[in-house]
Amino acid sequence: MSNIITLIGLKNLIIYFLIINLIGFLSMGIDKLKAKKDWWRIPEGTLLMIAILGGGIGSILGMYTFRHKTKKMKFTVGMPTILISEIALIIYCFIKFP
Repeated sequence: MSNIITLIGLKNLIIYFLIINLIGFLSMGIDKLKAKKDWWRIPEGTLLMIAILGGGIGSILGMYTFRHKTKKMKFTVGMPTILISEIALIIYCFIKFP
């Protein structure tokens, strides 16, 4: 894990996670706006993929801030599951590859 951090750089990794979480938050807000206006929507797969790519915290915050997708089990269970899995993977990598 430290090799990856050394290769990418801790600063760049932090910037990546800030940006992907901002994208997750904003995508929930934009999709909610589009739903209200009956416009073309962001596919659910895209919203979930943003969470899988590291934007779980931002996506969950956006989901509850904008009250969007909160009645869909795919999101109320899926988003926290993705986030917990990612945290567990990060912890595992830090323990296994110091």
